[in-house]
Amino acid sequence: MRKLTLTNQLTELIANKPITHTDLKHAALLTLDAIANALAGRSTKPGAILLRLIGQNFAEVDASRWAFLWGALTHILEIDDVHRSSVTHPGCIVVPAAWSVAVRGGMRGHAMLKAVLWGFEAMTRVGMAVGPSHYRMWHNTATCGPYGSAMAAASLLCLDQVATVHALGNAGTQSAGLWQFLEDGTLMTKHLHAGRAAEAGILAADLASFGFTGPQAILEGAKGWFAATCPDADPSAVTRDPNGNWQLLMTSIKPWPSCRHTHSVIDASIGLQHRIKLSSIIERVEVKTYPTALEICDLPEPSSDYEAKFSLQHCVAAALTLSKIDCSAFSEAARAELAEFRKKVTLKAAEPYSSAYPISWGGAVTVTTYEGKKLTERRDNARGDPGATAMSQVELISKARVLMAYGGVPEPDLLIDAVLALSDDMALPSLTFKKLDAVVSAQK
Repeated sequence: MRKLTLTNQLTELIANKPITHTDLKHAALLTLDAIANALAGRSTKPGAILLRLIGQNFAEVDASRWAFLWGALTHILEIDDVHRSSVTHPGCIVVPAAWSVAVRGGMRGHAMLKAVLWGFEAMTRVGMAVGPSHYRMWHNTATCGPYGSAMAAASLLCLDQVATVHALGNAGTQSAGLWQFLEDGTLMTKHLHAGRAAEAGILAADLASFGFTGPQAILEGAKGWFAATCPDADPSAVTRDPNGNWQLLMTSIKPWPSCRHTHSVIDASIGLQHRIKLSSIIERVEVKTYPTALEICDLPEPSSDYEAKFSLQHCVAAALTLSKIDCSAFSEAARAELAEFRKKVTLKAAEPYSSAYPISWGGAVTVTTYEGKKLTERRDNARGDPGATAMSQVELISKARVLMAYGGVPEPDLLIDAVLALSDDMALPSLTFKKLDAVVSAQK
């Protein structure tokens, strides 16, 4: 008997996985987080460019292009969700794809949330298999994302397993997204990555619905994705622990608008600020974390808001000195204010954080005062990770409310309530990302 390809095994695993009401409620919370991020993303320079590209004729924009816009907007402020083990941001890919196809098909809450669960599962399972070497050159969210958006769209289109495998094959062959933008400082590219990944999966699934075929062994084939881009791939991770929780439940919610690799040391620095009331008495600061955090976020002199969000030096300086870490903490004024303090911050890869990554994204911060006193705060996991450090529903709703206000939504609670009601199979609320339009109330 011919052995099933990995994409065949993956689609079978996902289709057979039971969904509880608790799973749907959690999917609604992750959906809310993605929507709030996208609405806030409108109030940024990259957001304005994206909206200008799409133009004013939103009613004429097809589902894949709408998912592109939404996906790109969601990833701008760097406060969207993150899945640790795959090092991906599934919400900015899967939620726009699922919502766009669901709206096009006139579908209700349960169908849309099921698609979100399926999409998160596909994207993160592929992401857990790519191996650490892939992430050194490739942006996992961009490259693994099309598998997630295709799986979400396939769910809503009710594709059979054969067609779904073709959709995943053609999604995978569109995978792309390199880290070179960090070297050049052209950070808007990261938003393009999210948008294209959301768009690509819908295209692949739509084509599959008409009988368009794709490579069934796209992952493990001799000229497939692992062979091309993943020198230390772990193919068994695609189907490992099939009876465990949905990967969506293992996805973290970010409390601060910066790269997730900075969050454990932001949290540690906030803890230190509570112990040292005057930052002026600090002579030097040592940060210990894992190597990937240094590869992505060693930026001692950030020259833009976005670079500051990828600067461990700036994030630690801000968390040690400022009253809160919000978007203003990365502004030009904040960067100027903290320029001298950033020079006190040194970075080092160290255990146990190096070995624990990517299961745990930890770090430690040690401050030395001018009197020679040393104080250290350690975090094995970042705040917002599932488990002991998870954000509560109240905290997540509060975060969504703040983001929507930043994006100019006049009555955010109307939308929040409507999105959370999707777990009760309510209709999807009408939604627009036009910059100045209010989000209209939910349809009953």
